[in-house]
Amino acid sequence: MLLTEKYFFDTDCLSAFLWIREESILTRLYAGRIILPAQVYHELQRVSYLLARVDMLKNRGHFSVESMEAGSEEYNDYLQMTTSPEAGMRIIGRGEAAGIAMAKQRDGTLASNNLRDIRPYVEKYRISHITTGDILIEAMNAGIITKADGNTIWSDMIRKRRMLPTTTFSEYLANYRKL
Repeated sequence: MLLTEKYFFDTDCLSAFLWIREESILTRLYAGRIILPAQVYHELQRVSYLLARVDMLKNRGHFSVESMEAGSEEYNDYLQMTTSPEAGMRIIGRGEAAGIAMAKQRDGTLASNNLRDIRPYVEKYRISHITTGDILIEAMNAGIITKADGNTIWSDMIRKRRMLPTTTFSEYLANYRKL
């Protein structure tokens, strides 16, 4: 991956780290390259604790919040995914759709855990995609966390009701498969 690559986070993937106060993993890996679509930022406004953490990180230059221009191709893609998808595709959430549209048009990577909803779009648009598990593996490979840290973080995320594909980080590592 390029050092200048941009990462478009959806609400669920970002929240997995925010809820357990482990967003430093994100800033150490992707500082200045994390983009929150305005729709994701809006969703985070429903939980003041998460919004305060995002605002702090945004003010420090780790994250940016960006909008789509009405009438642009990415905005039209977003509208299609959220209101009237083509045959065989399903309507998806605003945060996921904004992340997909921006990653597609701005040649970035989508960070999302919601594989059931996003997989058809990721495959159709051939965009790069990472999940919470991928981020933790990258952090472990970079020496930011250990495998034991990964298991603790994973367990903490599950306790905060984050939907993860396995019960432990170790199990995820053993069964790791990229989308």
